Amino acid sequence: IFMVLSLLSIVYGALRCNILAIKIKYDDYDVRVKPAAYLCIFMWRSFEIATRVTVLVLFGSVLRIWIFLVVLLNFLGFCLYPWILFWLSKSPFPENIEKELSRVGTTIVLCLLTFLYAGINMFCWSAAQVELSDPDLISKSQNWYRMTVYYIVRLMENAFLLLMWYIYRTDFYLYVCAPMLVLQLLIGYCMGIFFMLVFYQFCHPCKKLFSSSITEAL
Repeated sequence: IFMVLSLLSIVYGALRCNILAIKIKYDDYDVRVKPAAYLCIFMWRSFEIATRVTVLVLFGSVLRIWIFLVVLLNFLGFCLYPWILFWLSKSPFPENIEKELSRVGTTIVLCLLTFLYAGINMFCWSAAQVELSDPDLISKSQNWYRMTVYYIVRLMENAFLLLMWYIYRTDFYLYVCAPMLVLQLLIGYCMGIFFMLVFYQFCHPCKKLFSSSITEAL
């Protein structure tokens, strides 16, 4: 019961963050979110987060040391990614975050922001993409390429982790139909991707402002 309540709480938080990110990106427009959009986001986040957490738990239950490496690589990768993009853009260091902050204080704030960004992206696609070269520190453009790469790599990673769990599973899972569980988790993650595509293609409140639809980008 507590696990279900925690999942619902996290999914609701992800849903609110999605809506808030949309309103921040398109603050010049009157954003009206329809019930169908809420439903798509809820289903998208539910499948995505639940399957991701389950995959990590299963993998960690049989390969307890290696799960730390998986989490560390994910965290460091997403934490360093915004800094790499910032370094490649050759933009000046952000100075307008808060006037009272020194350069060291600004660096600490940016590090904490990228830590939060990395923590979210370990489990689901972040609603707001950090862009340190932007004055608002978030990307205002819709990057279909980055989103596509994320979900392809994440699906492959989940499949690999499930394969390792299947190979090294213990007698604890003797009465579990392992092939069916693997199939259900992979289908569940694909269902999350499906509802994400439906949301951006049909239910996004500002889809008319996109330079291209997600199907055209794919």
